[in-house]
Amino acid sequence: MTVATAGAAILPPMHAQPRRRPVVPAALLALSALASCASRPSFHEDLASLRQHRETLVLTAPDGSGKVAVVPEFQGRVMTSTIGDGNGMSHGFLKHDRIAARDLLPGMNPYGGEDRFWLGPEGGPFSLFFAPGKEQVIANWQTPAPIDSEPFALAGLTGSSARFTRRAQFTNASGTRFDVGIEREVVVLDATATLVELGAAPDELQVVAFESRNTVTNRGDEAWRKRSGLLSIWVLGMFPPGDSTTVVVPLALAGDQPLGSLVNDSYFGKVPGDRLLRVLAGPALDLPARRSALLFRADGQLRSKIGVRPEAALGVMGSWDADHEVLTIVTHTLPPQARDYVNSTWGAQEHPYGGDALNSYNDGPTVPGGAPFGPFYELESSSPAAELAPGESL
Repeated sequence: MTVATAGAAILPPMHAQPRRRPVVPAALLALSALASCASRPSFHEDLASLRQHRETLVLTAPDGSGKVAVVPEFQGRVMTSTIGDGNGMSHGFLKHDRIAARDLLPGMNPYGGEDRFWLGPEGGPFSLFFAPGKEQVIANWQTPAPIDSEPFALAGLTGSSARFTRRAQFTNASGTRFDVGIEREVVVLDATATLVELGAAPDELQVVAFESRNTVTNRGDEAWRKRSGLLSIWVLGMFPPGDSTTVVVPLALAGDQPLGSLVNDSYFGKVPGDRLLRVLAGPALDLPARRSALLFRADGQLRSKIGVRPEAALGVMGSWDADHEVLTIVTHTLPPQARDYVNSTWGAQEHPYGGDALNSYNDGPTVPGGAPFGPFYELESSSPAAELAPGESL
């Protein structure tokens, strides 16, 4: 495995295939090899299952390199993608029983999907996921309906893009109300052009690439201010976990620089040392000088999460599924001077705007002996906190 920094790749020798790309905040690239996908459904199989229960749009890359499936009812979510004409492997995690069901679960409805729109923060005094006065524990955790179970309106559609809108109200844990306009566009990209943009050679690679462009607008009469809480755009992608799947996060830190407060590995308890490793530049890891990277196990067996502050982030992360030879790369908007990111840690916080620009979540049981949400793993990215006057957008 080799890891490049901003804009490049974790490239398996001689092959790599899908590639997706969500942007602002997540641009997602999946490269994968021509490996047997017997243990994974094909795109056509997943699409048939989706269309049994939900209206599903299929978008195709202009050059025919890949397809993505999008469900308006699930907030314009990219459910899954594939290379080529749709006969190949399906890349996203789908929770088929929940997609088929019409009842709603407490907490969240884990439909799956490679790119979904959420808003942060998740925890802390300005949380959108806990009601005012409620202890921030799993029993009280509730994803707001407009970003969990309610549809976005389809506002535009072409062969390779779909645009969605929504207006919704939210209340944070401090009682602040937000009137929010949301716009979201999903665009399937030309594969070769995307590889060139990433600095990766197109030879011997098969790729599917897509981008999500997400905007929030203050539709209320009062400005959103730090003292009463701000929102952030939060894009999350769910993928099938595996014993041989590893998340890789290049860092803007040399090996001798302490991680300190720049990496959070204690969201749901300290991540064990056999699940999170810091590796340094060297012959086995093709990183530029004064760089390091985090390797995080993505097996869906232990509920755990890591986060990286904007000072340590490089605007890119990814994962490598060695069993299926699938590489996924996410690039995301990372404004160079932005430092105020909402803090999603549950409970009391000393720094509500000392949060992360990117995260990775590994699913697992929420209580001993319980069932996981999926299982799946996630690659996540966030925008800076949105301090917006009425009518302003991020």
